[in-house]
Amino acid sequence: MTLPLNFHHLHYFWAVAHEGNLTRAAERLHVSQSAVSVQIQRLEAELGHPLFERRARQLILTEAGRITLDHADAIFAVGRELVGTLKERGRERTVLRVGSMATLSRNFQLQFLRPLLRRVDVEIVVRSGSLADLLRGLEAHRVDVVLANTAPPRDAATPWVAQPLADQPVSLVGLPKSAREGRSLEEILSTEPLLLPPLETGIRADFDALAARLGVTPRITAEVDDMAMLRLLAREHVGVAVVPSIVVRDELQRGELAEIARLPGLHEVFYAITLARRFPNPLLAELLPTTDARASDAKNGGA
Repeated sequence: MTLPLNFHHLHYFWAVAHEGNLTRAAERLHVSQSAVSVQIQRLEAELGHPLFERRARQLILTEAGRITLDHADAIFAVGRELVGTLKERGRERTVLRVGSMATLSRNFQLQFLRPLLRRVDVEIVVRSGSLADLLRGLEAHRVDVVLANTAPPRDAATPWVAQPLADQPVSLVGLPKSAREGRSLEEILSTEPLLLPPLETGIRADFDALAARLGVTPRITAEVDDMAMLRLLAREHVGVAVVPSIVVRDELQRGELAEIARLPGLHEVFYAITLARRFPNPLLAELLPTTDARASDAKNGGA
C-alpha cells in the first residue's frame, strides 16, 4: 500500500527550492537548518529519489527535484486559492521552459511553439542565450528543450539528443526591384552589396565555399549574427541578405522583400536539443515530431 504524500515535508522542500539555500529557507520557515534538512531527507525517502545535489555550496535541483517543484508549485497554488477568495483564477498551468539561441529566427521559434500558444493550461517560458549557456541550462534542468541551428557535439560526457525539425533553403533576399531577370548568380554576387552571417556560422562557411567555386569575390557590406537585424537591413535596402527563407517569410508574403536567387547547396537545419530524461516534460511530445513525421518532412524538403 502506497502511503499518502507528507505535505509538511513537501512544503519544506518547496521553500528550499525557491530560496536556493538552507539558511534562508530555515529563516523563512522559522525553524533550524537541521530541521529543514531532516524534512527534505524524509521526502526524498518517500519519493525514492534525491531532490538536490550540492555544487560549491549551492543546492542544485536534480531532474526529480525539478519535477517535484513543478508539482509543488501547482499544489500550493491550489492551496492559496482555497484559503484566498472564491474568485475564479483559471486552471493551474503546465510550464514548458524553452532555451533558444539568441540569433535564431523568430519565425521558426513561433512556428515551433504555435501548437501551445493559446492553451490556457500551458505557460511557456523562453530564455535566449548562447548555445553553450543554454546547454548548461538543459543539463541543470533549467530548460526542457533548446532550439538551435547547430547540432552540439555528442559524446559519452554530453549525451545530447539533437532532433532535426526543419531544413530550410538559403536564398539571396532583397527589395523587389533587385530581383531583375536575366542576371546570373555570379553577376548578382559580384555586383550586389551583401549582408552575410558571421564567419563562424555554418551558412557563412557554405556561402564562402560557393563563392569560391563560382570564382567570384562578393561585395560584403555587413556581417550580422542576428537574423532579425539581417531582415531589417534588407528591408532598409542596405544590401541583399543571405538568409533562410523562413526568416523573411512574412516580408516575402507581403511583397516587401523578394527572393532574388536560391543559393544551390546552402541550407540551414533547425534542431530541438534535449537530454534523455526519466521524467520528460509531457508537452514536448506535442511539439517534437515522431519518427514517421520526420521521415515525411525530410522527403518533402522540410517545413
